[in-house]
Amino acid sequence: MDRQKAIKAVEDLLDALGADRNSEGLRDTPRRVADAYAELLSGENQTAEGHLLKTFTAASGEMVIERDIFFSSTCEHHLMPFFGTVAVAYIPDGKVAGISKLARTVEVFAKRLQIQERLTEQIAEEIMLRLAPKGVMVICEAEHTCMTCRGVKKFGSKTISYSVKGDFPEEKKREVFNLLK
Repeated sequence: MDRQKAIKAVEDLLDALGADRNSEGLRDTPRRVADAYAELLSGENQTAEGHLLKTFTAASGEMVIERDIFFSSTCEHHLMPFFGTVAVAYIPDGKVAGISKLARTVEVFAKRLQIQERLTEQIAEEIMLRLAPKGVMVICEAEHTCMTCRGVKKFGSKTISYSVKGDFPEEKKREVFNLLK
């Protein structure tokens, strides 16, 4: 991110909004906003590959589920936050990842300008690619502030998206949904 360009863009936005950039409360706002977006979008130049390289041998092919992985992301349509939880279920084929590595993978993809559907898909694809499980299912449930704070203003509404890759039998999908209720 070009920090100086971001600061200038926020200054221009404040001017366009008719705000007094020299007031006490707004004086440092352009820098703070630039710093905030640098943090919010810190996944733009990262990959999840390194997080999923450390694996452990697993003899069982039973399903592994990590749920309630909290994330926050930034909607590419309105530059507003959306946040929620991700659940990852996969059927190992000889190896498993350390559990923190799944959460780190979610974080890499969430810290980008994003849409929920793509976020869900990217996480599933990366786990399939790096862990080579028999199958993976990723479920994302999120609240979008572009729907709650503006527009339709439907507080508390949630969007659920999911992606399934590989061999993930129907009975396993039902089991995941039942476990997540």
